[in-house]
Amino acid sequence: MSHVPHELVDEFPDHAERIHALKMADRRFARLAEDYREVNRAIHRLETRIEPSSEEREAELRRRRLALKDEIAHALQVSAAQARA
Repeated sequence: MSHVPHELVDEFPDHAERIHALKMADRRFARLAEDYREVNRAIHRLETRIEPSSEEREAELRRRRLALKDEIAHALQVSAAQARA
């Protein structure tokens, strides 16, 4: 298990500029990115044992992070397709 936070630009390195642009232009995307950041930080605190938690809570947070990452990936794909059109 890695104790390194999974930042969006690390997860989607080829989309760093698009992530920034979408955060500035799209409220929904900005909220997704902020939610991802909050959940990601919570997981990092649990992994480093800064905050104690149950295994169930950690698993719940990981599922939430994955769902947010999927939504963000979809938004990035749609944005890229629109830019190509």
